[in-house]
Amino acid sequence: MHVCPECGYHFRINGPTRVQQLADEGSFEEMAAELISSDPLGFESLGKKYADRIGGAGKGGASEAILVGKAFIRGRGVMLAVMDFDFLGGSMGMVVGEKFCIAVDRAIAESLPLVVVSASGGARMHEGVVSLGQMAKTSAALAKLDEAGGLFISVLTDPTTGGVTASFAMLGDVIIAEPEALIGFAGPRTIYQTIKIELPKGFQRSEFLLEHGFVDMIVKRKDLRSEIGRLIDYCGK
Repeated sequence: MHVCPECGYHFRINGPTRVQQLADEGSFEEMAAELISSDPLGFESLGKKYADRIGGAGKGGASEAILVGKAFIRGRGVMLAVMDFDFLGGSMGMVVGEKFCIAVDRAIAESLPLVVVSASGGARMHEGVVSLGQMAKTSAALAKLDEAGGLFISVLTDPTTGGVTASFAMLGDVIIAEPEALIGFAGPRTIYQTIKIELPKGFQRSEFLLEHGFVDMIVKRKDLRSEIGRLIDYCGK
């Protein structure tokens, strides 16, 4: 489970590993795998083109920062979307937004719960305003899911920050966090450099957010499958 047996520390894992741990064996059917990012701005930084960065960005062979597909979790059918921090820090660009919306549309069409696992540094600034537009796009898609009476379970892992936090990650009907996950908009170093104030101990960690009402529960990774299944049953989806 990629958790330290002595201290319980939850190591970061990539998208395929997360799917393997959550979905029933052999049940995940990936969708929209053919979608890959373009380079709308012709972006270049430090002598390296964005087009070259996305061409070899995924450590495990990933072609984008999100995997979406239909799956079963403890026998319950779901639409599953899993972000992959190994691909450009799980950043949200146009393809992440499009895949997310495809998953939402299928969840509505097939009356399936939507389960999204976030792990992201935020919006992919290589795509400029196109990337920022995905915040509104994904939020609007979730509004349609809500109007259709669908269930959205949002799972926040380390880290969930930036534009992902400011959009779909915090819009779940139920928001689950893994222990000690960094969750927030600007990171603690950025905040300190901006306002020059030391932040409270544990600020922006799962336990702090639970105490202040921003997440509904903290669930250890080994218990996520059973807890998601229980929530689906409880909500009648």
